Parts: sequence; structure tokens; C-alpha cells
Amino acid sequence: MTENLLQLNLPSGRVRCLVCQRRCSLSEGQAGYCGVRVNRKGRIESLTYGAVSSILISPIEKKPLYHYYPGSLWLSLGSVGCNFRCPGCQNFEIAHAEPAREKKVTKTDYLAPEEAVKLARKNRCRGISFTYNEPTLWFEYTLETSRLAREAGLLTNYVTNGFMTEESLDEIGPYLDSYRVDLKGIFPETYGRIAHVPDPSGIFQGVIRAREKWGMWVEIITNLIPGFNDSEEEIRALARWIRQELEAGVPWHLTRFFPYFELSGLNPTPVELMERARDIGFEEGLEYVYLGNVLEHTGINTYCAGCKNLLIERDKFSVLQNLLGPEGQCPFCGERIPGRF
Repeated sequence: MTENLLQLNLPSGRVRCLVCQRRCSLSEGQAGYCGVRVNRKGRIESLTYGAVSSILISPIEKKPLYHYYPGSLWLSLGSVGCNFRCPGCQNFEIAHAEPAREKKVTKTDYLAPEEAVKLARKNRCRGISFTYNEPTLWFEYTLETSRLAREAGLLTNYVTNGFMTEESLDEIGPYLDSYRVDLKGIFPETYGRIAHVPDPSGIFQGVIRAREKWGMWVEIITNLIPGFNDSEEEIRALARWIRQELEAGVPWHLTRFFPYFELSGLNPTPVELMERARDIGFEEGLEYVYLGNVLEHTGINTYCAGCKNLLIERDKFSVLQNLLGPEGQCPFCGERIPGRF
């Protein structure tokens, strides 16, 4: 356990958590929506500092990040808990665990920040990725680990739903290098159905802030779920937002939904719909739109937005060939590909 770094004492005697945008106001003994933070004697405590449920050395393509040091290896760490309750969650065993309520408790092992950094360096990783569950939920640990990683010359990555507060984003901003954010859709109704979030505007503002204020490399992922967020209207509106509010070169990963958890009765997203969604992204002016969870498809490769030549060929999570120049330039036409290479 460790004390919550971001909290506010209220006149009522309650304490407000400032880590995520739910901003839970907690009375004595009460746990937040996430189930991993609890008010104890007027101070909020985090129950998951250093509590690792999942650990793996994995390629950056698995996040997915395609324009961020392709082919590099990352120490990937996850804990338990989430501030969403997505009905089709692929990691619900850890994401829906609530230690404070002894609900769906998942086994964890303690890993000190210093040991995480040593482990990453020992395995010649490019950096540390906080993934598998929402990294904001063990914020204090990811912050301290990211500070130490920066000192050791390692990069850092959040695989996030983007529902962190401005306060937490600005606290970790100096130490966080990349931000792979999951956008469920763009309409409030969609976020209400999938994430129980009535107003997603703060998520979109956070993406802009991560990129513009803190210079993080941003890539976006959207899992297309039949009947939830797969309408052409929503796909087109989200693609337009990426181009207008970020830029045309920001990669957008469209991933195929497979039945799971509470949505096990649905069908997988049709490949034809995935391909149409990718076309819509291009029609709206995006330059790099990828397909995920679709086997043996050219939609996982990187092509030059200028001359359309193949630049990075992939097989699942492996890079088969990378033709980019040392500064990320296309060897055929010289166009600079946005990203970190």
C-alpha cells in the first residue's frame, strides 16, 4: 500500500481522488469505482503499488505501436483494476479485479521500481510499457518507475484508456514518452454503453494534451464491436477528429472484435467491415490506418503515404523487413514518416 499522490480533502470530511476522471469522493473506509483505492483515516491509499499481475518481454508491435521504434522489445507490466467496466474486456480477470472489495482477486507479486528497471536493462529492452490493465490505476508506481527508467536511459509507454485527469497527466508527463490510447468511439452514447462514461470529452482533451504539452508519441486504437461502435457515421467522425485535432500522420489501429466475457454472444467483426472502416480512415485524410486481429492481411504493414511503397512488412507481431532510413525517411521518395525510429 502507498498513499494516493493526488487527492483533495473536502469540507464534508470526505476525500476526493484526483487520479482519474471519475474523481471519486470517498468517505471513511469507502473504495473508489476502481476498487484499488480506499479512504483510510482521511487519506486515500493505493492497494496496488508494485503489485504485478502480468509481466512479459514483448515487441512494441503488440501494444500496438507501429511508428515507435519498430521491432524493439519492451518490459511489459500490468497490475489489477480498471476505471472502466467494458463488457467485452479481453483482460477482465485482472482489469475487473477489486482488491478493496475482495472481488475477483487476482494473484500479484511485488516488483520494486528499481528491480523493474534492472529487469528491462538485463533483457535489453528499449523501455518499460505499463499495459494489460489501466496503468493510471497504479499511478504512483508507474510514476516512480518511469522516473527511474528515464535516469537509466530507458523509454516509457502507457497503454491506456485515456481517462486520467489533467493533474495526473501533468505529473507523469515529464517521464512518459509514448501514449497508446484506446478510443472506444466518439459519441457519448457509445462511451456510455461500453465504458459507463457519459461524457468522453476529457479523454479527447487528454490525448491532445499528451501530444502537444508533453511531446508524447501518440497512436490510437479502436476495437470495432458489432452494434456498438461500428457504424459508418461513428467511424468517419472519429477519423475526422484525429485528422483535425491531431494530424493526418497519427496512426490509427482498427482491431477486430472477437466474442468474449459479457459479449460472448456477439459475432466477430466481419473482415469486410474492417476493410471498409480502414478505407473510411483514408477517405477522411488519415495517412496510416492499420488493421489488427486480422490474420495475413496487408493492413498490418506500413506503406509510404507519398509514393505508396511498402516500408515495413509485418507478420503478426514481428517485423520481417524495415526499409526506413535512419531518420524515418522513405528510401523511394524521401518522405519523412511520422514517428520515432
